[in-house]
Amino acid sequence: MSTSSQPPSRLRLTSYAALQLLLVVPSVLVFVLVVLGGVLVVAWIGLGVLLVAVPACRWLANTHRTMAGRVLGTPIPDQYQPRPEGGVVAKVTGWATDPMTWRDLAWLLVSATAGFALSLVAVVLLIAVVTGALWWYGVGPIMRARSEMDRWLLSRGHTEVLEERVQVLTETRAEAIDHSAAELRRIERDLHDGAQARLVALSMSLGLAESLYETDPDAAQQMVADARSTSRAALGELRSVVRGIHPPVLADRGIGGAVQALALDMAMPVSVEVRFEGRPPAPVESATYFAVAECLANIGKHSGAEHAWIAFSHGDGTLRVVVGDDGHGGADPSAGTGMRGVMRRLSAFDGTMRVSSPSGGPTVVTLEVPCALSSPRTTPSSGPA
Repeated sequence: MSTSSQPPSRLRLTSYAALQLLLVVPSVLVFVLVVLGGVLVVAWIGLGVLLVAVPACRWLANTHRTMAGRVLGTPIPDQYQPRPEGGVVAKVTGWATDPMTWRDLAWLLVSATAGFALSLVAVVLLIAVVTGALWWYGVGPIMRARSEMDRWLLSRGHTEVLEERVQVLTETRAEAIDHSAAELRRIERDLHDGAQARLVALSMSLGLAESLYETDPDAAQQMVADARSTSRAALGELRSVVRGIHPPVLADRGIGGAVQALALDMAMPVSVEVRFEGRPPAPVESATYFAVAECLANIGKHSGAEHAWIAFSHGDGTLRVVVGDDGHGGADPSAGTGMRGVMRRLSAFDGTMRVSSPSGGPTVVTLEVPCALSSPRTTPSSGPA
């Protein structure tokens, strides 16, 4: 059912009212099942009831959203939270924590009472011979009132959405700050234990070489050679730290070419496909690169896969990356720190990560980050790596 730009005719409005009357009995039944399932969930049998009742409730709600959107001339989004990954318990828990589930439940009760009364009046005015004029002038206001009621119950107001948005931003900001602090500590540790230690050794070697230059030239020459070797190692340490902050290949070749370079280092064939031109903002590009790198590392360590694939696309203002493998599946994002790190990186940019990994595979990780693309500066890479 799509929302039309033209206001519905009076007969169409009455047909909506008649359909709403027909759906009252299923609505009451679904309401009872949802409540019963919630009560019996402690005995586990309620899970089975909820697995049927909640999707039925959402179907009824979406049907009325569509009708209300047509009457009011404005589509009404469902605003449900993303479908939770995992088993039955995770799915039911996700439904229970979704505010829209409770709104739907309240709507079922109101729809079967006040909503039923409004729809019944709209139909009766048509079928009663003496009320034709009342139907002609009254069906529009009656159905608009019914639709306004449905919209108020079946969608969250601007204030609620804004409050939730502020809460999410507060949490992601805190996570981003913690992640940045951890990254700074890592860089400091790498510099202290690596390049700094080598540079101290280099300074000491050059000092000894200087003191031995006149008394023991051969020993001084050997120390200078050792110092040269130490300087090369220190330079390598510094380059490693820099690559950990922002890989040069990412700046030079963009996200597609940089990920393809990662894929070439994998022990299995990894196909990389980039279906967009242009480049995301540098911070988004860097976060996405390291997120994909973590996904590939997990594939190499845990999946037992023979083949993997990465697909980049961009649409509706969102960069989307799908990383998949044909391994044995069973990946759990909450089991390790790696995938949680990916979520932290992306959440700083309002990004999301979804994992589908049934037992037996395949595992598919979908990363989405809202962003715009700049004009292309490099040629996107694609093809098997």
